[in-house]
Amino acid sequence: MGAEATAYLTIFLMAAVTYGTRVLGAELMSFIRITPRIEAFLKSMAISVMVAIVASAVAQGGFRENTATLIAVAVMAVTRSAIAAVTAAMATAAAWSWLI
Repeated sequence: MGAEATAYLTIFLMAAVTYGTRVLGAELMSFIRITPRIEAFLKSMAISVMVAIVASAVAQGGFRENTATLIAVAVMAVTRSAIAAVTAAMATAAAWSWLI
């Protein structure tokens, strides 16, 4: 099997697994009664994934990424809006790249 065929097979399998987990997850959750405890778990799980992504970027990033993260934290603390925080961080990083 050539390298190109292997790449396409890998992409197809990854897409199938991703689709399968999303569909199966939704199907399995249809059988579970959503209690306040389960709802709190699901909400915090999304936050923990975001924190893991940001922590990885901060650990591997430089001064620009860390500054953008601090801006996002400050905007989030003031506005309580995740969209505003992400937008401010992206604008900071983009402006930094454009100006420097």
